[in-house]
Amino acid sequence: MGRVTRTTEPATGTVGRYKERGDEELVRMAQAGDTRAFDELVERYRDKVYRLCFKILRHEEDAAEALQDAFLSAFRGIKNFKVESTFSTWLYRIATNASLMKYRKRRDNIVSLEQSQSQNEDAETLQVPDWSTQPVEDVLNAETRAVMEEGVRRLPEDLRTVFVLRDVEELSNAEVAEILELSVAAVKSRLHRARLALRDRLNRYFADRLSRRERPR
Repeated sequence: MGRVTRTTEPATGTVGRYKERGDEELVRMAQAGDTRAFDELVERYRDKVYRLCFKILRHEEDAAEALQDAFLSAFRGIKNFKVESTFSTWLYRIATNASLMKYRKRRDNIVSLEQSQSQNEDAETLQVPDWSTQPVEDVLNAETRAVMEEGVRRLPEDLRTVFVLRDVEELSNAEVAEILELSVAAVKSRLHRARLALRDRLNRYFADRLSRRERPR
C-alpha cells in the first residue's frame, strides 16, 4: 500500500494566517498545543520585551538572557494563562520578574540615590521638571542624558522598575500595578519617589555646571 501524503498550504499562506490573528486567539491556539501560534507571539513581542529587560538591567548580555528566560517561562506557563487578562501585561510581568532576578544578583554593586522619605501611598505623582530655563543644548546634550541614565540606573530596584514601566515604557498606572502586583496607590507613591530622586540628581548636576561656568579663570 502506498504512503498516504498530505498536501500542505504554502508556508507564506500559513504564516500570514497566524499574523492576522489577535493575541487572544493565538494564546488559545498555543494552549491547545499549536507551537506556531506561540512562535508568532514571540515574534510579535520579542523586541518590546528585550527593550524592557534592557532598560531595567542596562546590560545587553543580561537583557538577552532575561529575554530568553521570560519566553521560556511564558511557554511553560501558557496553559495556565487566564485570557481575562491581556497577554502583553502577563508577558511583561514575567519579563520584569526575570530581569529583577538578574538585577538582584549584582545589586550589591549599586549605590542607591537619596530618596523621598514620604511613605504616603496616596501621594500625588510629581512630574519631572523640564528645566525650561536651561539652554536647549544643555538639556539635550549627551552629558545630561548620561547623567539621567545613570540616575535611573542607581535608583533602588523597586523605584527604578516602576519608573521604567510608567515613564519610559509609558504604561498606565493600572497596567504597572497589575504587572508588579501592587495597588495603584503604591505605584503612584514609588513613581513620586523615583521622580524626586531624579529631579534631585539633575538639579545638583545643573547647579554644578552653573558654578563651574561662574568660577573666575
